[in-house]
Amino acid sequence: MLNLYKTIEVVISLQILIISTMIPVFITIPITNKALEIIDIPITWQIPSVILITLIFSGKIVFKAFSIYLLLGIFFIPIFHHGGSLGYILTPNFGYLLGIYPLIKIIDDLNKDNKIITLYKFIKYGIIGITFMHIVGITYSSIQMIYFKQYDYLLYSISNYSFGKYGYHLLMLTPISLLLSPINNFRYQKS
Repeated sequence: MLNLYKTIEVVISLQILIISTMIPVFITIPITNKALEIIDIPITWQIPSVILITLIFSGKIVFKAFSIYLLLGIFFIPIFHHGGSLGYILTPNFGYLLGIYPLIKIIDDLNKDNKIITLYKFIKYGIIGITFMHIVGITYSSIQMIYFKQYDYLLYSISNYSFGKYGYHLLMLTPISLLLSPINNFRYQKS
């Protein structure tokens, strides 16, 4: 049974998951002294948010919050990036949502193994976690395409949902790495 503080952590994690799903990633580049070019990156802040809240809270808390998030999105309200409902299970996106579970586990292992998280270990565990997330997504898409005999769509699905976004997900480790010092201080004060 959860105590009050753990329940609050789950609710905060759930709120962060829902909000971060709705926020797209943009990069602004100054091209002249008066103009900015805005580049849209085809991902949301959800993966960096999952990594961040796993570093701040524990993996168990984020695991529970993410499970509630999946149940809400499948059965109650369309809170996923491209909607929701029971039919969302048949989309390739759902495999990548399932891939967040190993990502949470791997980042939680980083949390448990280290009192102070170094940049090297964070990047190492982050790359491993994001890679496993994409492996689960590719596996889910492959099983789905083979089951429905949509072989011609398989390569498109993998290239669009995984290879097209893998580099962007790795790039999103950069903003979190800038927060490692405050996270380490918070973890030190928490223990």
